[in-house]
Order: sequence, then C-alpha cells, then structure tokens
Amino acid sequence: MSEKIVLIDGNSIMNRAFYGVPDLTNAKGLHTNAVYGFLNIMFKIIGEEAPDYLVVAFDVHKPTFRHIRYSEYKGTRKPMPPQLKEQMPLIHQVLEAMGIVVVEKAGYEADDILGTIAVECEKNGMSVSLVSGDRDLLQIATDNIKIRIPKTKGSKTEIEDYNTKDVVEKYSLMPKQIIDLKGLMGDASDNIPGAPGIGEKTATKILLEYSTVENALENASVIKPPKASKSLMDNKELVLLSKELATIKTDCELDVDISKARIDNIYNDDSIKLFNELGFKSILAKAGSKSTNKEQKDIVIKTYEAYVISDVLDQLEALVEKHNDIGFSAVYKKDYSFLEEDYLFFSFENEVLDILVSEKNKKYFKEFIEDIIKRKDKRLCVNDLKRHLYYFDGKDNDNILDVQIAAYLLSPTDSEYDYSYVAGRYLERVFPTQKNMLDEVGKKASEDAKLSALKKAAIYDAFTCANTGDVLVSRLKSECMYDLFLNIEMPLVYTLHEMQVRGIKVNKEELNAYAEKLLIRIKELEKEIYESVGEEFNINSPKQLGIILFEKLNLPFGKKTKTGYSTSAEMLDKLRCEHEVVNKILEYRQLTKLHSTYAVGLVPYILEDGRIRSTFNQTVTATGRISSTEPNLQNIPIRDSVGREIRKVFIPEDGYVFVDADYSQIELRVLAHMSDDERLIEAYGMEEDIHKITASQVFNVPLEQVTKELRSRAKAVNFGIIYGMSSFGLGQDLNISRVQAQEYIDSYFKTYPNIKMFLDKLVEDAKENGFSTTMFNRKRTISELNSSNYMQRMFGERIAMNSPIQGSAADIIKIAMIRVNTKLKEKGYKSRLILQIHDELLIETHESEVDEVMDIVTSEMKNAVSLKVALGVEAKWGKNWLDAH
Repeated sequence: MSEKIVLIDGNSIMNRAFYGVPDLTNAKGLHTNAVYGFLNIMFKIIGEEAPDYLVVAFDVHKPTFRHIRYSEYKGTRKPMPPQLKEQMPLIHQVLEAMGIVVVEKAGYEADDILGTIAVECEKNGMSVSLVSGDRDLLQIATDNIKIRIPKTKGSKTEIEDYNTKDVVEKYSLMPKQIIDLKGLMGDASDNIPGAPGIGEKTATKILLEYSTVENALENASVIKPPKASKSLMDNKELVLLSKELATIKTDCELDVDISKARIDNIYNDDSIKLFNELGFKSILAKAGSKSTNKEQKDIVIKTYEAYVISDVLDQLEALVEKHNDIGFSAVYKKDYSFLEEDYLFFSFENEVLDILVSEKNKKYFKEFIEDIIKRKDKRLCVNDLKRHLYYFDGKDNDNILDVQIAAYLLSPTDSEYDYSYVAGRYLERVFPTQKNMLDEVGKKASEDAKLSALKKAAIYDAFTCANTGDVLVSRLKSECMYDLFLNIEMPLVYTLHEMQVRGIKVNKEELNAYAEKLLIRIKELEKEIYESVGEEFNINSPKQLGIILFEKLNLPFGKKTKTGYSTSAEMLDKLRCEHEVVNKILEYRQLTKLHSTYAVGLVPYILEDGRIRSTFNQTVTATGRISSTEPNLQNIPIRDSVGREIRKVFIPEDGYVFVDADYSQIELRVLAHMSDDERLIEAYGMEEDIHKITASQVFNVPLEQVTKELRSRAKAVNFGIIYGMSSFGLGQDLNISRVQAQEYIDSYFKTYPNIKMFLDKLVEDAKENGFSTTMFNRKRTISELNSSNYMQRMFGERIAMNSPIQGSAADIIKIAMIRVNTKLKEKGYKSRLILQIHDELLIETHESEVDEVMDIVTSEMKNAVSLKVALGVEAKWGKNWLDAH
C-alpha cells in the first residue's frame, strides 16, 4: 500500500475557521476561534485519512509573480481582520509545537507550494489529499491527488472530495480545464478579470466545444452567442493573462524534505502546554484518549484488598509521614449498581494505592482520614469534596483542599473542573476524562471493563489532587483569592452538603391536586383558543402557531425566518392588544410549563421519605451564585399567583414550621456601598421605600405625590442600572420610547452621580485587566470585551457592570448561610437550614424554636458583612413555603 500525505492550505482553512467558529478568547483575552477551528478540521482530516505525512502551507505577505504580472491581482480583497491577523503567528506556534512541517516562501502563494508538493509526491508513488477552500486547486486533481474542500452545512463541517471523475461530474470539464474556465469567466475573489460578460455557464459551453482558451480565441469569430464572441475578440490579451494568473505553479523551487513531515508525536509536552494556555479542552480530551501510557508511566499503582487492615493502614501511614499532600478519590458502590464494595484511592506524589474496602472496614478508613485532617502539617486534597463527605464527617477544616473549587475560582467561566481539566491546566499532563473512558468501553461492556475504566479515572483523579495542591494555593494567593477560598467557599461545601442530605418535604397529594387543577384550566384554554381562531392546531408548534397568528389572523410584527414565524414570548407580548387569543396563548404556555416542569416534573424526585433532595452547585455560575439541579428548586415561581401556588406543596415535617428570610434589595444596597454614592446611601438611611425615594428624586416630585406608576418606573430604573440595561431595554420594559427611557437613565445618573462614575470605572478596569472583581476579590474574566462583534462587546460591558455587584451579593448570602447553619448546630437546635434561593433562606424550624430561629437568621443575615448601608432582612414563618414567604 502506498504512503499517504495530507497537504493543508493554511490561509484558506484559517479564514474559513475564523468566520465559521464563534468568537473565542482564552483567559488572557487572546482570540483563538480561527486556531481552534483550524485544528478541528485538521484533526477531522487526520482521523479520516490516517496519513503518514502532513504539511501545511501559508502565504507570505509579499508580492508574488502574479502581482508582478498584474498589479491589480487580489486588489479588491479586504484587509485581514485584526482578530484573525493576531492568530496567524499563533497557528504557526501551535503547528511547530505539534511537530508539523510548515512551508512558506516569498514570491509564491500557498496554492503553488501545495501544487508543487502534490505533483512531486504523486510522482513518488504517494497518495495525496489536499485540503483547501480554494476551488482553483481542482485543476491539479488526478486519480491519486484528491482535493478536499470543507463546507459548512447547518452548524456542521462537511467535506467535498474531488478526484478527476468528481471534477468531471461537477463541472463537465477535466481538472486541467478549470484553468481555462477561470481564464474565460475570471475570478472576482482574486480580481482575475476574464472576458467581460462571460459567466460560468457560457464559459463551460465554450470549453466543451473548443477544449482550451487558446482554441476558443482562434475561433472567437464563430463562437455563440455573439456577445461572447465579441468579448473574446476584444479581450484576447486579458483572457490569456487571466489563464496565466489562474494557473497553479507546480514546479516551485522549494527546500522541503518530505521525510521530516512524517506524523509522529503531535500530542507532546509542548503542544499540550499550548492547548492548555489556549483553553482547548475538547482538544485536550482528544489528546488524552489517543495518547499512549507514556504520560502516565511515572504513576506507580499499588493494589490492596482491605482485609488485613493493619497492613494497609501501616502502608498508608508510612506514606503519610513522607508527604504533606495526600490525594483522595473513590469509586462508590452507591453510585454504581454493579459494585459490591467501595474502592478508595490514596495518592502520594507519583504513588497511588488502590484499595478495595468491605462494608465492615469502612470505619477504619474513615478514622484514618479524619486523623489526617487533624494534623496541621498534612493536607487532604480532593476534587469535589461534597461528593466525598460520605466518607468523613462534614467538619469545616483548613487541612482539606477542594481542587475543583480552587480551579473554579481561578477560571470561573469554564464549564468543567474535573481531574482531566485540572491536570491539563496545572500539571500540563493529558488524562482522558472518565466519560471518554466509559464511552470507549461502551454501554454494553462487561462490568469488569466498566470498573476498570472507573478505577483508572479515580487513579488519575487522586494523582491530580496530590500534585496540584501547592500550585493551586499559590495561584489563589497571587490572585488575592485565598481568603475567599478558605473562609467562604470551603466552609460552604459543608453547609451545602448538609442541606442536600436534609432535603425538603413535599405533600404529594397536594402536588397531584395542583397538577389536576392546572390540567383542567389547560383543557379549557385549548378549547377557547380553538374557538377564538376558528380551527384546531398544535398550540405547542411554533410553526403552526405562526401561520395562525400571521397568515390566518393577519396580526402585525410577523417576522418570517427559515423555520417559520417568530412566536417568542417577546413577540407575543407585543401582540397582546391585537387579538384576544394572544393572552390565552400566553396563559396556556405558562400553565403547560408549570404542569410539565413542576406539577409532573417534581414527582420522580420525591424519595421514599417524601422529601426531595436537590443538588446545590458551587462551580456553575460565573458570578459565584449557587445553582440548584435535579431538580432546580431555585426556579420555583413566586411572582404570579398561579405559579406561586406550587410553594404550597412544600411542607415541613410534623412538629415543624418553615421560617423564610429574604434580603431586601441586596444588590442595590451593594451598589450603594461600592459606589459610595452619598445620595443613595442617604436614601437608604431614611428607612423609607427606596423605589419611592428614587422616583421622588429622579422625577422631581414630592415623596407623598409619588404614584404607583412612578414608583414602578423608578424600580425598573433601579434594577436596570445594576444590570447595565440600555435605553432600548428599559424602553421595552416600561413600554416607553427609547428617547424617554434615556431621559430616565440620564436623570437617574444626575441624581446619583457617583453611580455613573462607578459603573464607568468598572468597565474601564475590566477592559484594562480582562476581568471584574467583587468586594471579596472574586474575579470573573470577560473575554467579550475584546470581541470584534459590537453586540458581544456591549454584552461584555453589561457583565463588567453587573458581576461585581451580583458576585458581592452572592458572597454575602454565602456568608449568611454558613453562619446560620453553624449557629443552629452550635445551639443544639432541632431546626435546620434546608434551602437557599438566591437572596432567600428557608429553615425547617421546630415549633418550640420559632422565635429563637427568627432572631438568629435575621441577626446573622444582617451582620454577615458591614456595609455603608444596613442590610435589610424580612423574615416570616408559616405552615408551608408559600405561607412563610
């Protein structure tokens, strides 16, 4: 079998990737989308072709022989965008790190270099695949030279392949005739003139009869149509020049040794380091799944069955004495039905102990771990501590380091922080993810194969934890986030764990009754909607709904796209006054969502004891807010009466009530503190309705004359300012003109001048630093500020304004949670914190402790932090969640 070489047109594929992949930046704000797209196409080709050799050619930014022949050659092309230009040296650096041969030479284009190499390789008996978006290269296609042209279809990249027969099938011409085709019709992208008035159809017809440009010119007088005949006779020299310009040079003088282009170790230390710096997680995952064991050869694995406990513990103790950091991971039988026992993994630098633990021996390892974390000279390092608190008590301890949380704080906009991510970013090592390894063995694999994959992942996990403690702590300290990590995020792990264990009780009968009530109204609405429009249709189908609204009812504002009319909530809101059916559709959507998401959707999560146990996530939101999943209890409705009723089904245990405490306007109070605006601080000092005060000051009316409408508008402005809302957004919210909305904003900033200066400074600092910072020094990178897209930049500015405020508020509620939970336990109360919903805490409170708990939660929330304005807290109690709110 002949050897195979892949040739890539670097400029062409970089250009395609730049426009085909959304704007991406790494943690330092460097644009990376073109490089990322290029590598994905390259890896796709390598995967399909399995070549022996690979060469990438680039243009050099200097005149070529074509420019000398025709000074207007490529003269109409726009300059390369700055965001693409900055990535050209970067792709060279990446390819060099991967050991891939790059060829470029002044005076030649990449096409000429590739054409020369392709022809030479074919002569030497090699099979050639040439990848480019430039169809000029079709002229060198043969049975052994395949031209591969990437195309975007939908959101996917597909590749068209052309050997000789494919060119003939597509163009009805032989590959060499593509040169003549360009000579006749020209090429607007390269500013090759051709014969004026002759397009592809006419040019093809001429070549089918006369074969070449030269023959066509000799017979120009008899060529039809007459218009083409005249153009050829009048532009003979121009046509010949165009053919010359379109001809790829296949005999360039190049100094290329193909033997050095053999694909070898493209995933090496240098390339992996670059992939990490660029934030290419998916490429690192590929590297991990394809790499050999050489990256892991220095991990020594010792396997034990924990039946002779003293031997295992002696071995562990000896290793503990020698090392300061102990990495820990586990494969728990509670997570996998086919496991009969747990497997624990302890790592000490390059040594991992794989221990099979029986149920009766668990207590020994629990004691062993707890002894470690009592020693001030030792540190237990784990990834996702909350998951492992199954094995040791949830006691707040400075000698435990959660690798996941540390990595999250250092880069909060990333999506995952598993061992593969951490090892790649901080150890420059490539480990396949657990998911990749399980996918590789397949769903139908034997239990032994699955266990082997799980154990290997746990070994990588423990090893990563053992070796990243110092570097993560060092980075947190250099970023001034170690206090945030140590005093807020780590103690919070234990609080969230306890909340997850406790869960919240649900009245299942009440939930079923609520579902039935919703269903009755949904059926009524269906009937009313059908009667209103005069026919039945699928209300849940945006396509069918669009036809009803904009074609049958002829309602205004209809925007037709490829998939049909827009029937978004925003669009329907605009149509409320146009037809009675619109309000019915909006109500129908609201009720069907309530029914599917909550009334029916919560049922599978109710456990045997009648409680739902949500998972609280610390590392999901970029602002630092806690999120809730499986199910999401933070999205339980509160604003409208029908949605609010779902809260009735959440009930305390017998003998308990709910105490619900909520911060009042915490983000506005944080804004007042951080901006140091005297008038806003003074307004809060008056202990009056802040929105009413703002309305009085912004709209210049006495406080007692502020109407409900003016208060509502002031409220929208107050909260809109926090979120960087534009005049357009505020205008839409208040249903007023953009001009009037801008007047409100201007008046607000005139009333509170320091706020305007403060928000502008936040944006300015974020642009300079690449990140925003909260009161507690939580950082969030904002790559959008460097985007070439105007809307993305504006979005980045809104993030820069809001993140310090929202992030500070999130940290305050975290401090309050920790303090409330700690105080309840210290006092020995039966009451327990069970839920956090952004600015709200819910405590399942024993009936005998209601007054004390109300005092504790109010005091701890108010005193969580000292601001220039008092923190307002509203606390109530009730027999269900709705009554308590």
